[in-house]
Amino acid sequence: MASAPAGYNFAKGSGIESFPAAVVFAVLYAFLLVFFLFRSFTRPTFVFFVVAFFCLLRFTGFIIRALLAQVPADGENINLFIAYEVIYNTGFFGIIYSTYTLILDRVAFAKNPPRGPIYFILKRRFLFRLALTAAVSTGITGSVQTLLGTQPSTISTGETLRKVAIYIFLVCAILVFLQAFILARVEFSEGGYSSATHSLGGKYGIYLLIVISLLLVAREAFFAATISNPTAQGNEHLWYPLAALTELLAVGIFTVPGLVPARSEIPQDSEWA
Repeated sequence: MASAPAGYNFAKGSGIESFPAAVVFAVLYAFLLVFFLFRSFTRPTFVFFVVAFFCLLRFTGFIIRALLAQVPADGENINLFIAYEVIYNTGFFGIIYSTYTLILDRVAFAKNPPRGPIYFILKRRFLFRLALTAAVSTGITGSVQTLLGTQPSTISTGETLRKVAIYIFLVCAILVFLQAFILARVEFSEGGYSSATHSLGGKYGIYLLIVISLLLVAREAFFAATISNPTAQGNEHLWYPLAALTELLAVGIFTVPGLVPARSEIPQDSEWA
């Protein structure tokens, strides 16, 4: 791609065309960013800080996407396009890790948390962070090699790395979905956090977390299904509802009162905390 002809528009070549849609999403994420920053200080918890960081990345990403779509010179700027790719790939780490952390925090309220080899692995936050970091770094490296590669072998390696990143993210999203069912088992049998609060998010949080995890799986399933078809993957008629909107809905659910317990509420003696 580095040998692209003069005047080649990288944005349009990847399917970025709608300026209004990018602006709408940027505005929505701006409101969500303010909300989660406020909640991070009024109800301190790691989950709100990470979700706020995710909103910041998505707000920045959609601002850049709007410029790429609207300004021809920006669409032809490969450095700006790479910046967008890096920001977008990094952002998903925030929403999926926030969901993972929230599930573990709520499981920590159980008097008899689940045990066993599978649960031992699932609750290891370091391993999950490591997997997500590998997905982000692999995806970014793949994007850069694909865009800047001058040799077919380099471009092919970049495309392979991007596919690996998508599959890692998909596996992580499925694991989060499975953890939501672990939480459901705990809260249905013992009550847990749902019985410790009278808020909407506290009582029905498990259903909301299942919806969030399903949205994340749907998002990654879209990328996996179109992994060998870049045209379909970049088609905004598919990308906005199946990738952008699924994330936005997932983040929006985090605004439900009582869904996220404050750090001070989480039992620190729990092995899941």
